[in-house]
Amino acid sequence: AVLEEPQNIKNITQTVRNINALGVEKLYIIDPQGKMPNDWQDMRTDAKLVKASSSAIKWSFVKTFSNTKECIVHLKKNDFVSMITSPHMKGRKNIVLHEGKYKGIRLAVWFGNESHGLSEEAIENSVACINIPMCGIIESMNLGTSTGIVLYEITKQRREAKLAKIARRQERLKNKNSG
Repeated sequence: AVLEEPQNIKNITQTVRNINALGVEKLYIIDPQGKMPNDWQDMRTDAKLVKASSSAIKWSFVKTFSNTKECIVHLKKNDFVSMITSPHMKGRKNIVLHEGKYKGIRLAVWFGNESHGLSEEAIENSVACINIPMCGIIESMNLGTSTGIVLYEITKQRREAKLAKIARRQERLKNKNSG
């Protein structure tokens, strides 16, 4: 998961809690104002972050970047495919959250700033835009809430794929041993 210039520390710590609870491997934060400590070890011992994240910061990998370009370079170097999130179509392939297929790729899911969303740089370097279907008058959600919803769907699909793969392997072993 990637948070691009989040403003509210509460949303950051809620996202840390979400990624930990859902088994998301890493959280990248683009933090040009330096709201978060640069060093992961410092984050893990920061009493304010530990308390606000219900201790999840102690057990979650979090890396900060000073700008979007630096994060994009890191992701590309490590073979991540970037998808952005937005309630609006962003000129990319738009995917309704539950209709997307998220397994089998090394995925970085981008979430934008609470007031102005994602940068053009993040949008241009993505392959698709994930939308949460909404029914009300309000067309966006709190950053911490949207990370939980989107990451839940993605991790659910990945867990189901992993369980199906294990079941197929067990079935092959059973057939091999019985014949």
